[in-house]
Amino acid sequence: MPLRSDIKKVLVIGSGPIVIGQAAEFDYAGAQACRALKQEGLEVVLINSNPATIMTDKHMADHIYIEPLTLECVKRIIKIEKPDSVLSTLGGQTGLTLSMQLAEEGFLEENGVKLLGAVPETIHKAEDRQAFKDTMEEIGEPVIPSKVVESLDDALEFADNVIGYPVIVRPAFTLGGTGGGIANDRDELHEIATNGLRLSPIHQILVEKCISGWKEIEFEVIRDAKGNVITVCSMENFDPVGVHTGDSIVVAPAVTLADKEYQMLRTAALNIIQALKVEGGCNCQFALNPDTFEYAVIEVNPRVSRSSALASKATGYPIAKVATRIAIGYSLDEI
Repeated sequence: MPLRSDIKKVLVIGSGPIVIGQAAEFDYAGAQACRALKQEGLEVVLINSNPATIMTDKHMADHIYIEPLTLECVKRIIKIEKPDSVLSTLGGQTGLTLSMQLAEEGFLEENGVKLLGAVPETIHKAEDRQAFKDTMEEIGEPVIPSKVVESLDDALEFADNVIGYPVIVRPAFTLGGTGGGIANDRDELHEIATNGLRLSPIHQILVEKCISGWKEIEFEVIRDAKGNVITVCSMENFDPVGVHTGDSIVVAPAVTLADKEYQMLRTAALNIIQALKVEGGCNCQFALNPDTFEYAVIEVNPRVSRSSALASKATGYPIAKVATRIAIGYSLDEI
C-alpha cells in the first residue's frame, strides 16, 4: 500500500518538557517523524509545550504551536487547523493519553480526524492492566500471577493458597507506590496489606508474585498494516528485575541469553504485537528466570518508547521514521 490518499494534513503531538526521567529521546523521535511526513509532501502541524526543542524549529513543521499539552488546547488547534489525521505514537505517554481521551469523547470523529499509528482499542489493551492480562491469556503468553483485592482476607488467601511468598503489594491510585512493598511471609503481608488498603483512596490493592532477581529482557518490534513483523533488536538490563530500569544500564543486544531463550522470547514478542495489532514500533518487556525456561510478560508499550531511541542508536535502524511511514500507509516491504 503506498501513501494513503485521504491524508493531506497531519497533527503531530510532541512530548512536552524534557524532565529528568522523560528524556530527549522523544524529541528525537518526533523530529524524525516531522521530517518523514514532509518528505512525503504532507502538511505538518505540530503542538509541543517545550520551546527549547529541535522539534519546534521552524523548518520542522508548517505550523507550530507552542502551547500547553492539554485537551482544551489540542481541541482548539484541531478546530483552527482542521487536520485530517493525528499522529500520537511519537510523543511518549503524553501524546498517547491525549489522543486516547479525544477519541473516547468522540471529538475526533465529529471533526473528521483519523488516529494514525495506534487504534484506541490497541492502546486500551496495552495500557489497561486487566485488559492486557486478558489479551495475554487469550494468546497463551504468561503474565506475572496477580490479583486485585479489596479486603485483607482475600489478600492473605491468594498469597497462602495460590502464589506463595514473597509477594509484592501495589495499592491502587497512590502516588509513587505509597503503602506498597514486598512481603516475605504472612505476618509481613498482614501489615503491608492493611496499610495499603487504608492508603488507597478506592480501598484496593494488587497482590502480585515477586520475581525480583529474574533477568529483564526487552524486544523492539515493528509491524505494518499488512501484518509483516520484524524484530529490530533485543536489549538486556544490566540489573535484574527489582531494580528500576531508570537506575540501571541497558545493553543491546542481549548478551547472556542462550539461543533457545532468545528465540522463545522473540517469538513471544512477535505474537504479542500481532495480537495487539500495533502498526508501527512497539516495545515488549519480559522477565526471564535465569535457572529455568520460565518467563513472564511485564509490559508492552504500543508506541515509540525511550528504548526505541536507544535501539535506533545501537542498530542504526531509524525506528521513528519507519513507524511514521507505516502510520501513513506504507508497508515494510516498500520501506
